[in-house]
Amino acid sequence: MSPANSGVSRRARPNAGARVRRPLTIKRGVVLILKLVLFVHIGYIVLTSSFILAYKFVNPPFTILMPYRAIGYGWKLQKPLPIALKKVPLYVRSMLIAVEDGKFYSHFGIDFEAFKRAKEINEKVGKPLYGGSTLTMQVARTLFLVPEKSYVRKYFEVITALELELILSKDRILELYFGYAEWGKGIFGIEAASRHYYGMGIASISRDQAARLIALLSSPIKYNPSTLNKSGILRERYAYLTRRFVAIQGASPDQSALSAAPLGDVEPSADLDSETAPPTDASSPHSSPDPSATTLTPSSPGADTTVSTTIPAALP
Repeated sequence: MSPANSGVSRRARPNAGARVRRPLTIKRGVVLILKLVLFVHIGYIVLTSSFILAYKFVNPPFTILMPYRAIGYGWKLQKPLPIALKKVPLYVRSMLIAVEDGKFYSHFGIDFEAFKRAKEINEKVGKPLYGGSTLTMQVARTLFLVPEKSYVRKYFEVITALELELILSKDRILELYFGYAEWGKGIFGIEAASRHYYGMGIASISRDQAARLIALLSSPIKYNPSTLNKSGILRERYAYLTRRFVAIQGASPDQSALSAAPLGDVEPSADLDSETAPPTDASSPHSSPDPSATTLTPSSPGADTTVSTTIPAALP
């Protein structure tokens, strides 16, 4: 073969080391998308579970919500003041569980009944007020996600809640909630909130002041403890807490009709009606156990022993 023909032959043959690109078909596109989704899930779970494992022993230096508020909203952030759960008065813990997640100590991070009931209430009021999130899911949102309403956020909220329940104890999850939940513009944690609004730590404030702080959790950006009566939802939560934990010797006439815990977990950035609140009943999301549940009187040194408090039987 002549040198000229040899050169033509070499150019005609494809390079053995070169990869031949196959056309992108629908099947290949679906496979690529599935691989990407799997990669995102594995990466997210590995990352969040690593942090959660660390949070079993140390407190987070910050949460995703903090830079989101500082950069996205330009708010000046106060330094969070993480607090040991044992330093949060027992009745304050009971207040939180009563209005936010009555089944906290019995579920595995997700309450499907609350999801269903929240959907029904949202349909009745005509707007997405309630998300049906448990306290664990709220901790997941606070630590790793941003408070924008979407099904994607809710999905990752569920995944993270399961991780939290798998790695941490219930008490540690509750401790993280009290240490980092949003309680106002740039205010994170109940100790920081108590000092900001009342000038003293959570262990020193009155029961009425504590009830206002807990009631405020449904809308801490729009309202504060002094203005919560402008919202029907917050007003209902505060009245319930007052009847059950503050005015234990008797309920005022306007409170006597509140037989069940008000709905908890108002969706972040929800537009709370200033006059009315959705109707509640015994089947509301996160409704607390029957008021006849175990009455626990703290007996440990330094505990609050002024009044015995009716709380969920599962609360230690």
